[in-house]
Amino acid sequence: MLARWLPAAINTRPSEWSRAAIGMALGTMFSVWACAQVFGMEVALHLLGPLGASAVLLFAVSSGALAQPWSIMGSYLCAGIVALLVARVLGRTLGSACLAAGMTVILICWLRCLHPPAGGLAMTLVLADPASIALGWHELAPVMLGAGALLACALAYNNATRTRYPKGPVEPAPVFIGSPPVTDPAITAADLKLALAEMEQFFDVEPTELEQLIHAAEVHARRRSIGEVLASRVG
Repeated sequence: MLARWLPAAINTRPSEWSRAAIGMALGTMFSVWACAQVFGMEVALHLLGPLGASAVLLFAVSSGALAQPWSIMGSYLCAGIVALLVARVLGRTLGSACLAAGMTVILICWLRCLHPPAGGLAMTLVLADPASIALGWHELAPVMLGAGALLACALAYNNATRTRYPKGPVEPAPVFIGSPPVTDPAITAADLKLALAEMEQFFDVEPTELEQLIHAAEVHARRRSIGEVLASRVG
């Protein structure tokens, strides 16, 4: 039971950690600087926490679904609208801030733009500083400017450092027609761990979880195959 609490080994090299750390620092600095040029440093620094959290995802876990462009732009927009609505109706209290965060999570799940820092952003906007509160509905502008600047930095830096971003569709493996049937060995968690290490990129998933997913997919594939055979016999 104690082993379940121990962290799993990271499948990336220290060079990848350094690449992500430099990108995260530069991206956060650039996005805050861009906001400060237009709206002032006080407003920009109020967004530092959510932007820094987003930068970790965009530079360290850029292949994950939570770090894709629609995730950050859509979630920041949702968090901004929900937070400003809640603050106007219920006031700027801790309870309303937590309510805004919860409503944001539901909305971004529905719109398929789940991005964890959006929950913190909603709380930050409800419990805003005086300079941000003075902007009213225009507070959405620095939020989207910061998100856009961070995304632009991630697009430039990740691709310049040979990390494909955003994640594109995975090309299917080629099918060789006429080749003799070969019985594939069962894939284990150890095989998946080696494959992840060869890719030299961090994926937010455990090898054991991948193994369970593959086995579950194999079960559904067998059921589908049996169903197709039975349907052809009945027909």
